[in-house]
Amino acid sequence: MAVVSLPIVGGWGSVAAAQSMSPMRGEIKSFSDAFALKVVPSNPYPHRIRMEVRVYDQDFHEISARVSPSEFALGSQGSRPVTVVVPFDGDRMRKVRVCAESVPFPNGQTQIKAQICGKFLARRLSPF
Repeated sequence: MAVVSLPIVGGWGSVAAAQSMSPMRGEIKSFSDAFALKVVPSNPYPHRIRMEVRVYDQDFHEISARVSPSEFALGSQGSRPVTVVVPFDGDRMRKVRVCAESVPFPNGQTQIKAQICGKFLARRLSPF
């Protein structure tokens, strides 16, 4: 697992927190026609944020996957596990990106949508 959240230090000594998710990369082996993984997005900010977890192929085209929960609120300094199940769709290998995206609250002052993605490689093993 990689360290994901790195502070960015500004010119005046201020520190800006960065959204994070772990793990950021992984390799999965599965005997079934789908594979599962768990990611843990976290919120370093002093306020609550809304997040969505989405799954993309290696070229960032959204793909069909089961994500639970797919949308949720995270309190300040909070984190939560998210389970992702992706079908192989007949392939023996699949490269996917799982992204945690912050969703601006309606009528909020800031309308910035941040995204952090992990890269995963899955291989389907033959049961025989």
